[in-house]
Amino acid sequence: MRVKTTARNCLYLNWALPVARMPVLPPPLRYEVHELSGERFAFLSALFFRHQGLGLAGLPLLRLAYPQLNVRVYVVDREGIPGVLFRRMLVPVWVLPGMRLVSKHPATAARLHYPRSGNRHPGDEFWHWRAETAEGRLTVRARASSPCLGAGPNLGSWPQMVDYFRQRPLGYSLASDGLRRIETSHPAVPVWPMKAQVEETSLLESCLGHRPWPELHSAFLCPEIPFIFELDAPKIKVLKAPTSPIKAATGPAMLRRRRRDRRAPAA
Repeated sequence: MRVKTTARNCLYLNWALPVARMPVLPPPLRYEVHELSGERFAFLSALFFRHQGLGLAGLPLLRLAYPQLNVRVYVVDREGIPGVLFRRMLVPVWVLPGMRLVSKHPATAARLHYPRSGNRHPGDEFWHWRAETAEGRLTVRARASSPCLGAGPNLGSWPQMVDYFRQRPLGYSLASDGLRRIETSHPAVPVWPMKAQVEETSLLESCLGHRPWPELHSAFLCPEIPFIFELDAPKIKVLKAPTSPIKAATGPAMLRRRRRDRRAPAA
């Protein structure tokens, strides 16, 4: 089943967290690990965006628009192929029945506030985002900036860092019957570096069980991202935890070569 959509004003907020304090992953997934000063880190992102024109490929007259917040961690599978595991998918309450029926991926209702900005560049103006659930809140304001990095491991140049977070061919969510997989492509799109001020993080703290929340690593915004999702990929059996140690990532270039060599073509 193919679903088409365009993500508008997709804000990436990225943090590096110590692996020792992050939740255990369902096998065969492993955190993509980076070392800094003798400590092992993995990355987490919160993505604010607004769906526009979302619908099934075979039903062109049915199109939806709504905001969403995804909280995801960066993982590799048993073959080392990069992916993400969605820890939370937050949507308006009216979206829940259809999302669970069509995609089978778990989602949570939330109150979401997004800037009404169209496709204009933020410039020096601060834009505001907010998500609120029974677990807590995530509030942020951000404006355009020159590329800048905060706390956490170095992922290379600014373009390499953006590719690290964006170029993920596989996504996973943990449903009651096991891991479900999403396959998608990520076309090249404009990227605006952002300076973000995160004002409330209780939603992320409750999601990961991590307190206090660390300093932001990086932030950027993609004004428009077209997506085609493959939602009918098979469920993945959860296996026993691997006994071999997790290896540190070898850099974006190595990951891109590994992905080309090992990834099977999408259906």
